[in-house]
Amino acid sequence: MLDILVISPHPDDAELGMGGAILKWKAQGLRIGILDLTNGEPTPFGSPEIRAEETAAATRLLGIDWRDNLGLTNRRLEASLDARAKLAGVIRQTRPRWLFCPYWADAHPDHVAATPLVEAARFWAKLTKTDLPGLPHYPERIFYYFCTHLRLVAQPSFVFDISEFWERKLEILKCYRSQLIEGRSQESPTLLDRIRDQAAYWGWTIGTRYGEPFASREPIGLTRLDGLV
Repeated sequence: MLDILVISPHPDDAELGMGGAILKWKAQGLRIGILDLTNGEPTPFGSPEIRAEETAAATRLLGIDWRDNLGLTNRRLEASLDARAKLAGVIRQTRPRWLFCPYWADAHPDHVAATPLVEAARFWAKLTKTDLPGLPHYPERIFYYFCTHLRLVAQPSFVFDISEFWERKLEILKCYRSQLIEGRSQESPTLLDRIRDQAAYWGWTIGTRYGEPFASREPIGLTRLDGLV
């Protein structure tokens, strides 16, 4: 059983959007898994073999409890009934308390398709009288992380302080060399510089060094205030 299941359209999206939060929650003892929906290929400098090696290296550095790939088709991701059933089956078997998936507004069609797929699979996962594997399970919440291709300033529901884990997140992102380094200008600011600057901006919004933004469609309840920064 997992506390958190992060659903990622492609290998690297989870790390880009919430790698720091994953590291911090693992340090706090939570059980965390990542489900990549596709293998992310084809890309200009990648291959299925390269992407698998990069993902394995990043996973080792994350130290998470579980990772798998749903085997859907990159560039053609759809919130189809077949995909919904596959994803609902994984949710029933891993039984997470919380789901994380991409924010619903993006320029990347796979990211846009992932959001309704996750939301529908969450509902299907609780159904009885079905041939889905495992027992019915309904994750308490869906939270949305930002790995968008739109150059817009997000309006998150909350920003999570990842200051102490930024350097480790950066090392994990460097595992995805075919996507974030090769074929890209190495003149400053590089893509990794831009990612750092974005994390610094979100840290600034909450008075810390680095942060990661998250959204929620539902109100977020609190029982105490000492977790606020």
